Formats: sequence, structure tokens, C-alpha cells
Amino acid sequence: MNPTRRTVLLAGAAAALLPGVPAAAAPREAAASLQPYASYWYPDSLPPGTPGTGITWRSLKAWRAADDPDLALNAASVPLAPRFTPTPASPTARTDQARIQSLVSFGPTSGNPSQGSATADYYALTHWALIDELVFWGGSSGEGLILAPNAPIVDAAHRHGVRVLGNVFLPPAAYGGQLQWTRDLVQRDAAGRCPLAARLVAVAAAYGFDGWFVNAETGGGDAALGRDMQFFMRELKSLAAAHGQRVTWYDSMTVNGNVSWQGALDTQNQPFFLAADDMFVDFRWTPGSLVSSGRLADRLGRSRYELWAGVDVEANGWNASVDWDAIVPTGAPHITSLGFYRPEWTRNHLPADGRAPADFHAADDRFWTGRSLDPSRPDATDRWRAPATVVADRSTVVSVPFASAFNTGHGLRWYEEGRVTSDTPWNHLGLQDRLPSRRWVVRTDGTRPAVNFDFADAWRGGSSVLVDGALDAATTVDVYATRLPVGDDTVLELTHRTDAGAVDVELAVATAEPSAPGATPPYTWLPVDSGDRWQTVTVPHTGLSGTIRSIAVRLTPVDPGRPVRWRLGALAVRAARPGPPAAPTAFRVTAASADQLRFGWQPAPGDVRHYTVHRLLPDGTRRFLGGTCQRAHHVGGLRPEQGERSARFELRSVGELYNASDPVTVHHTW
Repeated sequence: MNPTRRTVLLAGAAAALLPGVPAAAAPREAAASLQPYASYWYPDSLPPGTPGTGITWRSLKAWRAADDPDLALNAASVPLAPRFTPTPASPTARTDQARIQSLVSFGPTSGNPSQGSATADYYALTHWALIDELVFWGGSSGEGLILAPNAPIVDAAHRHGVRVLGNVFLPPAAYGGQLQWTRDLVQRDAAGRCPLAARLVAVAAAYGFDGWFVNAETGGGDAALGRDMQFFMRELKSLAAAHGQRVTWYDSMTVNGNVSWQGALDTQNQPFFLAADDMFVDFRWTPGSLVSSGRLADRLGRSRYELWAGVDVEANGWNASVDWDAIVPTGAPHITSLGFYRPEWTRNHLPADGRAPADFHAADDRFWTGRSLDPSRPDATDRWRAPATVVADRSTVVSVPFASAFNTGHGLRWYEEGRVTSDTPWNHLGLQDRLPSRRWVVRTDGTRPAVNFDFADAWRGGSSVLVDGALDAATTVDVYATRLPVGDDTVLELTHRTDAGAVDVELAVATAEPSAPGATPPYTWLPVDSGDRWQTVTVPHTGLSGTIRSIAVRLTPVDPGRPVRWRLGALAVRAARPGPPAAPTAFRVTAASADQLRFGWQPAPGDVRHYTVHRLLPDGTRRFLGGTCQRAHHVGGLRPEQGERSARFELRSVGELYNASDPVTVHHTW
């Protein structure tokens, strides 16, 4: 990988804090800030000198789960969901061919908050349906080389069936890389084993993510080091496989131990590919080198789609010049899979005063869906071959109960049943709902309205779906591809509101697949009561049986051509209404400073989607402080309110249908 792409990642301590995260206040006692951060390490030996401000140097070889003080705040808890591939939303998308790996830097190596932060300016990825693997990209010679993904990202990805890999980055010497760190990584113990391979697998198991992306770019090695790296990779893959983890090799080091980016699968890196589950092919590829790579993978008995052809979008996003036909031709089978490097460009290229959530999602939809903003109607003149027009979307909506409030994992406020319970901007991807996989398929004979996530109002969380436009014909918006069993006791619920204009609302349900990719599912239309306030409507479904395969909404204007603004706040499919989840236990303050608290608790038995922490104020109102899927939480910026001497905090379990347990409480004396 070209060193010029490292500028941001290797800047070191100067970029230690995410935008919008205030510096930690002085604690009550002489101690470090209670703010937890995502973990990062060197393999074994540390750099000379002392770390910069806000940076902690750690040795992975010395790490033990039992000694990790932040493990409860950093360990993901959502299991990897099974996913299926419905009939594609796009007429040009393929199944069982190219897949997508995405390398994303969500923040700097150090100072990356473990559980979100008080800003909505965040790369809140939502197009999970098009991704197979996410790499938590980063690493810096001045901070650390081995990065464990933070829990909110893993929880969101797992909810959508996407694996998440940590990153092992051995940087070029020009950017501070030391060959000793490579030797540290591949060292063997007296028994001839690789202790760092075992440690990497133990970290992934303890933190709840799915394996590692290994990127060895420090030059100067020899054939002996090349052999040691091959042995290390074989052991890492073997140990990882026993824990259901995966390993990706980056096309950098060759068998002679030096670094030479091949831009291909060839004899120089073939042993590393065989010692891994897949390989990211460097950007130096050519049409010919990808063809030969695919053929070599075939001869080795491996899938050519285990090769991710690198597409660098860090600088130019959808304006990047890409020879798409070399990877995913339209008139022939795909050659390899796609590896996107730094698609968070969709956030980063926006001006600092233009990164409101709506601005980001407009750009992100353009990147993943294409200029038409509708995968069922791809724009053939668009130079950017958007992922939604290439690969089939996937879904994890396979069991009842299912519910979504269309929460994207960040927002300007926090809403509960349409009421604002916190006016503080926030991000926390672990609170993200399972989101529509095909955004946005809109079917109408009239003028297409705009369909977007909107952050000006919500039923629950931080966002709702807004349909906005002068409707002059009935308009259907596809929402979910599903595999939900339906029976006599199945209940469909829709929470919605009409802000402007007048529309007749119907819930559309299909129990069979569409006739072809991009075609309309065979919907049955179920009428829904509507009004100008948030309302949750139970929708009768007489006569439906089998399996619900698609869910949509249809809006028919009462006054065609008049402006309409209609919000979808929540959707649920359930059987009998379940009781509330069990409450957590042993809720306590585990650490305190002047304005920060850490909470811990014992998880509730049974199915719990996440936990919420509120503060009960002296006037009786409740303020949302945060939510998490973990069994610990950090809150900062606290102070006495309304003359109180002690603060009261409440913790609740939240179920899949957003029904909450009774609260458990704890007091903290100021």
C-alpha cells in the first residue's frame, strides 16, 4: 500500500481525540480519566522514549483478559446474525460472485471512545447489507500497531450479519516502522509455538470480534523472516478457525521477507494466501493481473472471490477512477471481489460545518447506491459502479419478534415514544437498529419523492424515515426483505405520522419472491389508519400465511400534486405481546471522578437488546444518559442539578420490541 495513504493514520498524538469529544475534566482524585477507549498494542517491544499526550503504550504479549480494566466496556455482546440473500433489489446485482470487504478508520488509533461520544458527526455506516467483512483500520508507529474494534461497531455489524476484523499494521520504515516489531510478532517460544498468534485469537474471543487483517509493510526482511511469517500465519489461521475467526492477508510482504506489493496473487505471495482465509490485493493490480490471480486461485482449489481487489476511495470517493470491468464486468462473471479502502470519505470530504447527519447519509447513499439513489433503477450513465448495482443485498430479518425504529446509531437528540429525553447530540453504533437493506427502492408511476433518514424528529432513538415530495400517484417504498413466518397469531405494527399533506397509508406484505431481480414483489395491501400525530397501528392481516418475504409501505395522495411529508417511526412483526424483559442486577457505580462515573451491572437473563441509563432529576423528569449492549457504561459531563446532594440513576433492560424492564437504581453523592 502506498505510504502516501498513511498521512492521517500516522500523524500520531496530534489527532488523538475524535471531533466533538471534549477533553477530560480533572478527576476528583489524582487519577487518569475514566473515559474508556478502544484498545491498541505493539506486538511486544515498545518504541524508545515516552508516548505523546493521551497515548498509552501497551505490549500485546503482556495482555491478559483478567487484567484488562476496560474489557467490560470494550467487549461486544451481539452474536453474528445469520443472513440470507433475497432476490436482488437491483436488476444488475449478482449473487454468489463478488463480495465486498471495507477498510474503515472510525477514528484515530488512540483516543477512540469505546462507547460512542457526544457528537452526531460520525461515520455511522448503515449499508451493511452490501458488505461481507469490515476491517477496523488504523495503526500508528507512535501509538500502537494492533487495533481491536470498539464494541458499538462490532455490535452493529453483527446485527446485520457482517464480520469485523481487527487490524495488525506493521508500517513502512519511512513512517516509523521497525523491523523488530515484525520479528516480535512472529517470535516463537521454547515449544516452537507463536505466542502472539495465540494472543491475537484470545483478544478477538474476549472482545467478541471475528479475526484479524494482517498488513506487514516494514521492509528489510530476509527469506528467514519470510518463512517465520508463513509459519505465524498458518498458526494464526489454525487457532482462529478453532474459535470461528478469520484471517485476511494484505498483499505486501513476499516469501523472501521483504515488502513488494504485487497487485496480484502470484508465486511471491501465494503461501501467505494459502495460510489465510482471503487476501487484499494491492491497488497496483491491472486487468491482466486480476485475471491471472483468479485463475491461480481456481488452480489452488480456492475461490477467486476470496481475493479483494483494492479500490482506493480515501481521496475521491465516487469520483475515483476505477477500471470496473477488470473486477466486476457487466457482461461476464465477476473476476474477483472488491476491497474498498476508506469509504468513510463520504463523511470526511464534507466541510466541517456541513457534516450534519442528513448531509452524511445523503453522501453515503450516493456512494453505496449510485446516482439514481434507487438500486432497482440504476443509472447506466453513472461512472461510479455503485456496490448496490453489483452485489446482491443481504438481510438478517429471519425471526419473530422483529422490530426497528430506524435508528441509525447517531442523532441530534434522543427520542422515546416521540418525546425528547435528551437534547445532546450523540453517536453509538451499538444502538443502531437492523436497517432496510435496499435503500431506497421507490415504485411509482408519478414523480419520485425523496426518501431519507431524517433527524429532525423520531419515534425512538435519533432518526425516522421521511418521505418528502409532491405525490401525484400511489408510491410504494420497499422497506425490508425478510423471512418471517406468519400465522394466525402474527401481529404487524406500524408507527407513523403525516406532517404535511394527506395520504392514505397501506402496509404492503409479500409472501413470495419477485419474478426477477429488480422486479416488484407480489404485494398484498393492508390498510393503515393515519393521522397528524405519532400513532402505532395494529394492521390486520386476514388471509396471509406462509413466510413474509418483503415488507413495504404504499402512500396514495388524497390531493395529488400537493406536498406530502410522511414519517415512518417504527415497524414490528410479533406474535403475542411478550412481557417486559428481566431487570439487570447489581447495578453500581464502579468508579467516580469529579464529573464522570462508570457503572457496572450483572446482565439480565433472557433476550435483551440493550440497556439504557437515565438520570432521574429532582423535578421528577428523566434524562437519557446513554445506552449500551455491554454490562458497563461510562458517563461524563455530570454535575449536581437543582440543588441536589446526590444523583439518582436508573438502569433498564430493553427487549427486541423496545419494551423495558422495571428500573434498578443507584445513588451517587456529590
